[in-house]
Amino acid sequence: MIPRLTIIGVGLIGGSLARALRRAGAVGEVVGCGRNEQSLRRGVELGVIDRYTSDPAAAVEGADVVVICTPVSAMRAMFTAIRDHLAPQAILTDVGSVKGCVVADAQAVFGSLPERFVPGHPIAGTENSGVEASFAELYERRRVILTPHVESDAAAVDRVRTMWQCCGAEVVEMGVRHHDEVLAATSHLPHVLAYTVVDTLASMDDRAEIFRFAAGGFRDFTRISASDPAMWRDICLANRDCLVRTIDEYVDNLQRLRSALIAGDETTVFETFRRAKHARDNFYRD
Repeated sequence: MIPRLTIIGVGLIGGSLARALRRAGAVGEVVGCGRNEQSLRRGVELGVIDRYTSDPAAAVEGADVVVICTPVSAMRAMFTAIRDHLAPQAILTDVGSVKGCVVADAQAVFGSLPERFVPGHPIAGTENSGVEASFAELYERRRVILTPHVESDAAAVDRVRTMWQCCGAEVVEMGVRHHDEVLAATSHLPHVLAYTVVDTLASMDDRAEIFRFAAGGFRDFTRISASDPAMWRDICLANRDCLVRTIDEYVDNLQRLRSALIAGDETTVFETFRRAKHARDNFYRD
């Protein structure tokens, strides 16, 4: 049980966390914090949070666990705002999609990484945003990655792990750098591709007809391009080193496929598609 949980940034991710913990009976009071008072009021109306404040310093006072759900670009400012107001035994964690920049920001603000700081990232979400889009089942059978540092307190790591497990998630641990490399390939690159495909087609002269005849596969592939552009701009820029390397590898493969198409090389085209199908079928077998 978390007697008092503070969620800074009560949107889809933070709101769903609060809903899931309430459903599991694993939380007492939930304090929300954010800049949009209308959204915070709606969070109270929906029963997602019990009370709210727009002042981060006031929000974290007396909190047992603080979860920062702001964009990664706002992490440093948020760490600065709450640094001198956390209770001595408070556990601090986050949900940022890039861990290298979050850890660097914490290091810069606190001087050294706090023992009770446990960086985290739930691999879950939808193309929708806001507290009204939150739902308790979001984390069921999803993975949450924790990237504890060398000085992380074991009890704090265990408590954050238990928090996510109460939401139905599978919790794994990995290093910060490895996390950012993996997510560049599995999450950030797909969003870049979806945004770029839609933007490319939207710039064509016959775009109205193109979208009119788009089939289900197109909608499925491009669904994530409906995600918040500002959030994904921040994520991609924060992880740009890993992402650019992944884009370069993808472009190399795409160029090889392009050359095969020009040459009428049906073997290369078929083998590319076959390997992709085999890999995806095996990935989703479990």
